[in-house]
Amino acid sequence: MSLSDFVRAYWTLDTPDCKKFGRYSCKNCLLVLHCGPECQKSHWPTHKTDCKSPVGKPTWTPDWASEKRSPACVGPAVVPFGGKKYLWGNVPAFDVLQLASNEGEDFVGPIRLLFAAQLSQSYRGSVEITLNDRDADVVARNVMMLLVAFVVDNVDEAIECIIHVWYSAFIRESDLAVLQQQIRPLIQDVCGEMKTTMAGDLVAKVWTFWKRSVRLVLPKSAWDRLLSFMQVPAGLTAEKAQKIRKAVTTAESRKDYRDRHLLFETPPHRIARTRFREDGLLLPFGHPRHEFKEPNPTFFQGTDTWPIHDNADPLHGWPSKDVEDTSSGPATADIYSKLLFNLKTSLRAFMDRMSGIQISFRHFQMEVSEDLPGCTDPSHPRQIKVSNISDCGYLGIRRTLAFAVPLLQEPSVNTHATLITLFMNAVSENMTAGDRAARMNSNSRTMKRMLKYLPVKALPTGEYDPMITSSPTLAILFAKELKFPEVAQFYGMAMKEKHTIIEKCPLRLKLRPGQPGAQDEFDRWKRL
Repeated sequence: MSLSDFVRAYWTLDTPDCKKFGRYSCKNCLLVLHCGPECQKSHWPTHKTDCKSPVGKPTWTPDWASEKRSPACVGPAVVPFGGKKYLWGNVPAFDVLQLASNEGEDFVGPIRLLFAAQLSQSYRGSVEITLNDRDADVVARNVMMLLVAFVVDNVDEAIECIIHVWYSAFIRESDLAVLQQQIRPLIQDVCGEMKTTMAGDLVAKVWTFWKRSVRLVLPKSAWDRLLSFMQVPAGLTAEKAQKIRKAVTTAESRKDYRDRHLLFETPPHRIARTRFREDGLLLPFGHPRHEFKEPNPTFFQGTDTWPIHDNADPLHGWPSKDVEDTSSGPATADIYSKLLFNLKTSLRAFMDRMSGIQISFRHFQMEVSEDLPGCTDPSHPRQIKVSNISDCGYLGIRRTLAFAVPLLQEPSVNTHATLITLFMNAVSENMTAGDRAARMNSNSRTMKRMLKYLPVKALPTGEYDPMITSSPTLAILFAKELKFPEVAQFYGMAMKEKHTIIEKCPLRLKLRPGQPGAQDEFDRWKRL
């Protein structure tokens, strides 16, 4: 990182005497930067509200503890609040290609994937990536961000635009201009050619950019709606949009839920997370906000709703250790700044890598169990990643295998062909109340191990102690208990004995209590 990356707190064009770039952090919170003592003094009247925030004090505790009441968040069931869209990742991103431990670094391809993956620098063959989601909003945002990467000439401007369209509730006029002046015409051209097409008919379009191409297949009605993702709804001001959003993200009825998550954060991180809930901007903590005044139309599709859950957070979609290890300059506690710089590095690597290979992206918006098989060609993918559709609340493992197996490369073609799925809710779907009580018993193996990580002062002291209500349940259900091997065998598949794509139980604790780094690993795990 260069010095120019670290803008001092709340710099504006109205402060010409300031050197703009921050060299020194606030010693109390380590969240904001200043170019010198004078800047720090002039900024203090604004910053002290955040710096001295009650949630930033080491002694902070949830209201339910001081009020001696049971918190609203107690109970095994997850109670969602807000919109039902999943527009951000809710599990860390994993590198699921791993050529070195599968086909080998000298593999020449082609590679066909039913999802996206990281590509090694040594690979020079062609890549075909198919992405599908049943949610039109997810598909629209994916395509729009990918097109921004291809059509905006300035790489830095493209990366900034992608990040804020992706994660910020409000964007800059320049970001909106990119969507309306460079992306919208591409969609309008397609819509103009469909005047005689029936609303339910599938329409395909391919955009080609030298060696790179994007193919999008949507029903005609979805193409028409796609235009709305580049237009702020009429009458929706920034003030009204923020009010709509905060009615979800800062709702008084959800205070106990918010406090439960803040319990596991460091004081500076509690301040940063509170700020993100309030303004919804993925920026360094002290970065000027005045440019971000356009409601992000990919979120605000109407004038009265915020589309995602109140606890949705950009940090949930990326490996926490990778983010925390990213430099944020002297503001070492600025977790969203770390995420921002991590994203910039990843997106630059992605765009640099695409410039040297032949790569094609295919996007669909379909129900995988019914439509997707008819939309794939005979060139079966080497890997299929299906997120958590294997959970019982969606398709379940049997139906997932039934649809995926015919699409995957045969072992005779590729012995490394793999289906990757996530059982996100398998524990909660199969545990009984008795199981939970047994695992939380102070004499259980699970609880005994967890207590080794907790300092003596953090041990529960009473009925309303925060540690009682927020200690996570380390429930482990082995795959054999749910008969996964038998189900796989029925469909001609087998669970991998050697994990060459994603390590076995990647989110488990790897270090034992007392080992170097074990406490940091446990603290990160608590926040998942």
